[in-house]
This record gives sequence, C-alpha cells and structure tokens, in this order.
Amino acid sequence: MLVSKPGRRSAAIVALVAGVIGLLLSLAMVSPVQAAVVLQYHHVSESTPASTSVTPKRFRSHMDYLESHDFEVVPLETLVEALQAGEPLPDRTVAITFDDAYESVYTAAYPLLKERGWPFTVFVNTDPLDDGKGGFTTWDELREMAEHGATIANHSTRHNHLQRRKDGESQAQWRKRIETEVVDAERRIKEETGQSHKMLAYPYGEYNNEVQALLESLGYVAFGQQSGPLGAHSDLRALPRFPFGGPYGEIEEFATKAQTRPMPIESAELYADAALDKPLEEVVVASGARPVLVLNLEQDNLAGRINCFAGGQGAIETRVEGRQLITQPGKPLTPGRTRYNCTAGTGESGRFYWFSQQWLVTDEEGRWVHEN
Repeated sequence: MLVSKPGRRSAAIVALVAGVIGLLLSLAMVSPVQAAVVLQYHHVSESTPASTSVTPKRFRSHMDYLESHDFEVVPLETLVEALQAGEPLPDRTVAITFDDAYESVYTAAYPLLKERGWPFTVFVNTDPLDDGKGGFTTWDELREMAEHGATIANHSTRHNHLQRRKDGESQAQWRKRIETEVVDAERRIKEETGQSHKMLAYPYGEYNNEVQALLESLGYVAFGQQSGPLGAHSDLRALPRFPFGGPYGEIEEFATKAQTRPMPIESAELYADAALDKPLEEVVVASGARPVLVLNLEQDNLAGRINCFAGGQGAIETRVEGRQLITQPGKPLTPGRTRYNCTAGTGESGRFYWFSQQWLVTDEEGRWVHEN
C-alpha cells in the first residue's frame, strides 16, 4: 500500500502535466500570433526632402534585414482580406507600401524588389501623373511595376487634406468634393492599370470621423501614418503603418518596428481631461488640449509595463486602474499632427507591443494652421 500511493500520485501528476501541455498547445493553435506590419516609404533618394526620404543604401539595408531574418513579404491586400475575414495574421509578415508614386520608387526601390520577387503597393495621387508632372512615375512605369507584383492603390486625385473644409463650404459640398477626389482617382487607376482594390492611404495620414464614414460608405479600407502593427482590433478605416524617412530608419530601429506586435487591448477610449467624464468622439482637438487616452487591456499584468510618449514631449504620465492604462501629456498639444505612442516588452528579446493614437490639432478657434 505504501508503495502504491506514490505511484498513483505520480500518475496523477503526469496526467495533469499532459493536460496542461495539451491545453497550451490547443490555445497556441487557435490563437496564433498576430504580428503583421505594414512599412511606409515616400522617396527612396538622396536628393529629395530628407523628412520624407530614405536613401537607396538604407532602403536596401531594410530589405536585406527582412530577407536574412526570414520575414514573409506579402501583398497588402492579403493582409486586408485576412482582417476582413477575421483570420489570423502570421508572425514575421510584412507588406511594403509607397505613398505618392514618386519617380524614385521606380528607379531605386522597384529594381531591389523585383530582383527578390517581392510584392509592394504604390498609393497614387493621380493628377500629377495625368499632368505629366516631374518627379513622379508615369502610367507606363506603374503598368510595368504592376506586371511584376505591384498593387496600385488610391491616394486621391489632388493629395488634399481630406478632413478640411474650404472657407464657406457646407458639409454636403465638402462630402461631394472629397467623394469625387476618391472616386475619380480609383477610376483613373482602373483605366490605366486595370486594378481596383478600394484601398486608400490618407494624404498626410489625416482623417476624422466624417472622412472615415464617407470611405466606409464607398466600400474602402484606409491606411494612416500612425505607427504600429496590424491586429484583430485594427480599425479598417484607420489602419496603422510604420513610416520611414528623415531620422527614422536606422537598422536597429527598423528591426524593432518590423518585429512589433499589436498591443493586446479590448478597446481604446478618448477623453477631454483626466476626470474621464467628457468622452471625445473625434481625433481633432483644439490647441491647448491635453486629451486622455485610455487603453482597456486584455491582460491583467500588462498595464504596469507600458510606457507612453507624446510627440515633442517624450515620456508622459501613465496610471493604472485594474486592466486600464490611462495616459495624458503634461503639456498642451501644439497645432498640427501629433500622436501618443505606447509600448511594452512582450517578454521576447527585442520585441514590443505597440499602440499609436493620432491627434489633429487646430488653433484655439478650430482653424487649421499647418498645411503640410
């Protein structure tokens, strides 16, 4: 009897361990990693504005990193279709995008991508191409790139700030104008390339609720310029991308961003102040505001590990209430485009969770003061 008791106990322990392992394996099978990243470039050149340019050497180093670290490069529409279907996004997967269809995309980036057989997306504002404007690709060049894996997508006709109304313009007039800019660009892309994916990149990365609602009614998904990876909770009318240009893009930084995972949140809430009694329905706020971001997290132990930063201010205050992370900048936001970035280590070496919240800041009277 004394010998048999430890035997029964050992068998029970073995059975318990096997059950736990089986449960973990089953969870891993039904909850795959969500870690797809969209990369955004403008110019690939040494002679264009530094703020929106990466050099050909730096661009090659990015592509070399993806290749040497076994990333899968997929068409952007593959990621969109997975999000729309609620399907998992595989780990170490990226899509490569270019905004504005600048000439250097054809002369500098395209040869590097073609030699690897990698797909990429060019978001085109169509008026410069129709007008033969210098510094941009031509329709012939876009057709050639399309034959070798390029997706040609919508960046509007004129590259206007879509959410801004003109002086004296009614809401109905604004809506008609912006709808025309989007629909006409899609029509020209289809006429010239045969493609129509109904994917749009916001000019300047700017949008508000009205723009998002208009695009949803037209059947579009849309991408901003706020940083972060794609995930199950990504807004199909405000999908994030990691922009590279100017000071951004050293290989260490690129490696970190390419490996990010979406912050595991259930939802995000916006408030006018720390009292959390005035919900914000818009990302547009007036100069002097210090809006609050609340992240409702899926994990109990994550909130205390998150650090948040505001454009031009560095690290900003955070507080934790249960599964909520609450963050607010110490100084008012200045007019223009800005964002809060929140990150936390995943527990894997060099990998981070990432969430970015964009803000568009007017002057105190609600007027736009930055045009670019």
